[in-house]
Amino acid sequence: MHEEILAERGVPYGHGKLLDIYRPPGAGPAPIVLLWHGVGLDERDVLEPLARATAALGAVVVVPDWRSDAPDGGRAHLLASLAFTRKSAAGLGAGDDAIVLAGWSRGGRCAAAIGVRREGIDGWRPLAVACLGAAYTRPAPTTGTSPLADLATGRAAPVPFWIVHGTADTVVPVVASREFTAALRRRGWPVRFEETPTDHPGVVMAEYDPALRRCRPATAGHAIEAGRLSARMLAAAAGTLPAGDAGAQLPSG
Repeated sequence: MHEEILAERGVPYGHGKLLDIYRPPGAGPAPIVLLWHGVGLDERDVLEPLARATAALGAVVVVPDWRSDAPDGGRAHLLASLAFTRKSAAGLGAGDDAIVLAGWSRGGRCAAAIGVRREGIDGWRPLAVACLGAAYTRPAPTTGTSPLADLATGRAAPVPFWIVHGTADTVVPVVASREFTAALRRRGWPVRFEETPTDHPGVVMAEYDPALRRCRPATAGHAIEAGRLSARMLAAAAGTLPAGDAGAQLPSG
């Protein structure tokens, strides 16, 4: 099925940065997942396996490069990719009210920070937020504030959160997502949280290669299964997969 996905690569979105767009099979309208990578620089390629797996489940997936070493921590890149996605939503098959904001690691924190703010970004708020292997206590480049702190003090209308974290994650321990999930639930926010026996890159169907000094597509079974789980969660957040089919217990394949 993946060979039917249309991948549009190297689309400029501003600030000299590029993004890739993965469209699902078929020509009908589809909701959009804007998927941000983590702290690694310009690593949109790392998320390609996950993006393809999610597009195969019916969502359009937009994956931009961004740089966490920029003077503003990547804020301008991240918000420009959001502005591009909102502006392009109709051409991609959806309105800008049908965008799931998603991210891995620091990208997940950046997505969460927007999701919990009452004002969102210029009054815009996502359809849902999906966070993969993220932490929530430190300020996010997108807002300059901590998602956990904003959740505790803010009065934003709840949006659904979809969270995946690896129990073998030594970069961002799983307790980070457990605590954030508990905080969301205490305030009455809808949240689906799945733990999976993988490491930090495993949740995005990747593995770290010391020789390359960056991540590459996963070969280990635990990471492939975890990536499939994340794809189902992203698709469920977008509404292209029933929520009941998103969990970790589905047979693979």
